[in-house]
Amino acid sequence: MSRLMMIRFLPLLLALYLAGCGGQPVKPEAAPQPPPPATLPGPAPIQLPEALPETTAPMEPGKPDASYSLLRPGSWQEMDGFPKDDLSKAWGAWLQSCSTLKNKPFWQAVCNVAFAMNNPDDAVIRAYFINNFDVYRATNMDGSDTGLITGYYQPLLKGSRVRTDVYRYPLYSRPDDLITVELGNLYPELANKRVRGRLTDQRLVPYYNRSEIDMERYPVAGRELIWVDDIIDLFFLHIQGAGIVQLGNGERVPVGYADQNGQAYQSIGRVLIERGERTADKASMQGIKNWARNNLDKLRDLLNSNPSYVFFRELPGGLPGPLGALGVPITAERSVAIDRVYIPLGAPVFLSTTYPNTSKPLQRFMVAQDTGGAIKGGVRADFFWGAGNEAGKQAGAMKQQGRIWVLLPKAWSVNPD
Repeated sequence: MSRLMMIRFLPLLLALYLAGCGGQPVKPEAAPQPPPPATLPGPAPIQLPEALPETTAPMEPGKPDASYSLLRPGSWQEMDGFPKDDLSKAWGAWLQSCSTLKNKPFWQAVCNVAFAMNNPDDAVIRAYFINNFDVYRATNMDGSDTGLITGYYQPLLKGSRVRTDVYRYPLYSRPDDLITVELGNLYPELANKRVRGRLTDQRLVPYYNRSEIDMERYPVAGRELIWVDDIIDLFFLHIQGAGIVQLGNGERVPVGYADQNGQAYQSIGRVLIERGERTADKASMQGIKNWARNNLDKLRDLLNSNPSYVFFRELPGGLPGPLGALGVPITAERSVAIDRVYIPLGAPVFLSTTYPNTSKPLQRFMVAQDTGGAIKGGVRADFFWGAGNEAGKQAGAMKQQGRIWVLLPKAWSVNPD
C-alpha cells in the first residue's frame, strides 16, 4: 500500500488497530475470574484516538532497546528453584532461538559462544548463562511481580483433504483479499504495529468476522486447506494456533498459524460465565467442551461471540514441534509464550509457578519463543505442554500464579537502577 493511500486511510487504520489488536492466535482458554453479572455487549463502536498511541517496546526479535519498561534488575539468587533445574533440557530450545537471534545486535556474541559449545552438560550451561547474562525480574504496571500463567498444547484432530458428510468443517488458508498494513511504514513510533482489513470500493474496511466467515455463503470459499470432523475441536485449534490433522490413511499433517482476521479476541469462557451457563471453576477448556457437546443448539451462537478467526498453513513434516512466533519449532515444557512488548522474543527466561490445580512447584528454565492474543502484560506467560491428550489436560487445567525472570546479554542494559 502506498504512503499516500496510508495517509488517506490513517483514521481507519488507527481505529482498526485499537479495536482489534489481535495478530497471533490466542492460546489459552483458561477459566477467568467471574465478573459481575452483565448482559453480553454487542460490538463496540470504533473510537478514534485523540493522538497516536504510544509504543513501549519493539516487536522485532532481539532488537536492542531500553524500552522494556517493566523489567527490573534482579539477581540469580532470587530465582527460586534455579539451582535444581537441569538446564541441559532447555539447551536445544535456546539453540533454536539463537538460529534466529544470531544476527541481531546484542545477541550475536552470546549465540556464537553457544554454537561453539560441544554438547555441554548442566554445569557448563549454567556457567555460560551466569557469565554472559544479567537477570531481570518481570513486573506488572502496578509494580507487582506475580501474574497469570496458563498453558497450551498441540491438539490432534481427524480430517480429510476433501469434504465429506463426516469431514465438513474447514481450516482455511490465508485469503487473498486479507490486507495487512504495517503502521510503522508511516510512523516509526508505530513500528511493528499492524492492522488488517479488506478493500471495498477503494475503502479499507474490517475483515470478515467469525460469523461472516462461517455463514452459508462462505466469503472465503475456495481457500479450504483441509476438513475436520469436529467443530468444537476446530475452534480450540484456532485458540492453540497449531495442531496435527490425522487423515484416514494414517498420514499426519501438521498445520500452523498463517494469519488472523484482525478482529479482537473474546473469551468464550467469559461469555459463558456472563450468560450464567458456567461458573468460573467450570470454565476450563475441558469444562467448555463438555458444555458445548451438551448444548449443540447454542454452540454456533457461542462460537460466533468470538469474532477472531485464524487462518492456517500446512507445515513441513518432521518438525520437532509447532512453529512459534519466533519462527522456530517450540519445545515441550521448555518453550513459553510471552507478551513481547515487555519481554524480548527469543530471550531465555526462568519461570516459577505451580503445576495445574496443585501447589507443587513448577520451576523451569525456558525460552520465550511464542506469543498469543490473550498473553498480555509484564508478568504473563503461556506454558507449552507439548502434543496429545495428556498435554491437553495439563494445558486446559493450568491457571496458576507465577513469577518470571528474563536473562539478557550483559552488553544490553535495560532500566538500570
